[in-house]
Amino acid sequence: MKQMKTRNKWLIAALAAVLITGAGFTTVKLTDNYFEISKNLEIFTTLYRELNIYYVDETNPGELMKTGIDAMLESLDPYTNFIPEADMEDYRFMTTGQYGGIGSLIRTVDGDVYISEPYEGFPAHKSGLKAGDKVIEVDGVTIADKDQEQVSKLLKGSAGSVVKIKVQSYGDDKPRMVEVKREEIKIPDVPFYGIIDEGTGYIKLNSFTRTAGKSVREAFQDLKNNEGMEKLVLDLRGNGGGLLVEAVNITNMFIPKGLEVVSTRGKITDWDKTYKAINEPLDTEIPLVILVDEGSASASEIVSGALQDYDRAVVIGRNTFGKGLVQQTRDLFYNSKLKLTVAKYYIPSGRCIQRIDYAHKDIEGGVKEIPDSLLHRFETVGGREVIDGRGIEPDILIESEKMHKILMALLEKNLFFKYANKFSLENEDIGPPEKFGLTDEQYDHFADFVISFDVSYTTSTEKAFERLLTTAREEGYYDPATHEFEKLRERIKPYGRNDLYNFRRDIQLVLEDEIVSRYHYQTGRIKAALAKDPAVDEARTVLKNGTYKQILSAAYTRK
Repeated sequence: MKQMKTRNKWLIAALAAVLITGAGFTTVKLTDNYFEISKNLEIFTTLYRELNIYYVDETNPGELMKTGIDAMLESLDPYTNFIPEADMEDYRFMTTGQYGGIGSLIRTVDGDVYISEPYEGFPAHKSGLKAGDKVIEVDGVTIADKDQEQVSKLLKGSAGSVVKIKVQSYGDDKPRMVEVKREEIKIPDVPFYGIIDEGTGYIKLNSFTRTAGKSVREAFQDLKNNEGMEKLVLDLRGNGGGLLVEAVNITNMFIPKGLEVVSTRGKITDWDKTYKAINEPLDTEIPLVILVDEGSASASEIVSGALQDYDRAVVIGRNTFGKGLVQQTRDLFYNSKLKLTVAKYYIPSGRCIQRIDYAHKDIEGGVKEIPDSLLHRFETVGGREVIDGRGIEPDILIESEKMHKILMALLEKNLFFKYANKFSLENEDIGPPEKFGLTDEQYDHFADFVISFDVSYTTSTEKAFERLLTTAREEGYYDPATHEFEKLRERIKPYGRNDLYNFRRDIQLVLEDEIVSRYHYQTGRIKAALAKDPAVDEARTVLKNGTYKQILSAAYTRK
């Protein structure tokens, strides 16, 4: 009994030390939970020891512990994670956009790993590696039995080190050895900016790493001072967020100094904080459009939401993701970290845009959106109505187009990637990316290429028809009308070649994007997409036809 009491004292003392040092001497009201925490720590410690000593088969203590930790954190929300020392490089990449490696995307196609897109100007590109090169060996290690993540780790390494990669290019009979000197790879936050219309600038922001604000500032100043920019489109589509402080810095560029950008509130009130614009802005008058979609999250929603709340920008696109949770990392033993949700953030109108309620799960552990009955209405500075709990609703909605079954099948079979390999081998150049388009003859060649593969898919119409047949058989209507039913089955059966032309517009857009990347890389992809982008077209229209100020007025009704 004395030993038990002593152990409890040590556990409570250890907990107190963790809470004091971990929170930076923050007062945490957990006194009532001390016994519950210490009791469960003892149970877990004993269970873990007994399991590793007496389980019938050999156990891996590290894997067991990682599994237990991951399951525990998963029960809270998707953003609270344990980061072991082995994954610290991935964590560094997430916050800085930097890693040591060759500078290329890779992908798995039919069980093999391929170079899919070298970053222009980085080691892979400079060493002659091309999209479509099949990776065979990395530093003498055969990768036939390795997955994409394992190959990625082999390709990464400290800057300055040399990696030998055996690859086989599309159309070549024999593999070749390529030596690549690794570098510190920094994925640009702003992969492209330029003038897209007379006086209209465009900045594509992909992430919110530590250099995001600096990158946007430099792009803005170049466009305004050297290119004659008078209006701006800031593209945050697909930008999943990053550092909150960079979202504040970017918002600060367009609103007066001293205005609130975002505030955070959590269980530990000492950590509650209000972030204001502390610098002189770049421009508080330039007409500004923000592009968003369902992939715009967190920091992207702070920027678009704050600028919407101040009636400073017209937001165009689709509803954003709805992540209003703030994470913080805490240092743990053995160079590991805990990334955990510590607060919710609130943009200037007072709304929190968090969509999913992780605090109230159903009996099976599932989560749901915050119900409409619990949503609240707020107003922008100019009196426009906005709501919480649904991400950022755009001022002008661009409807998403449904992806056709044949397009999904072509993507699943990697046929765009495979055909782009063939096309780039047969065509030396395609000209400027923004002017590239497949001719009818070239599309016919693609259709012939696709038909040579087994591309099968089931449409929603076919599924509905099978349900109809089941009901018809049950009710006795099938036998008298067998011929008619089977004739209809043939009529609705998808035929690959017909569908390739029925849905040519959407298929061709994806194919052209893949082909352009072979010649002009990521910058070319963006330039080509801008010429065919309905959201960008809408932004151009709003900035040109005089409706910009009307949309920002209280009388405006969202489309």
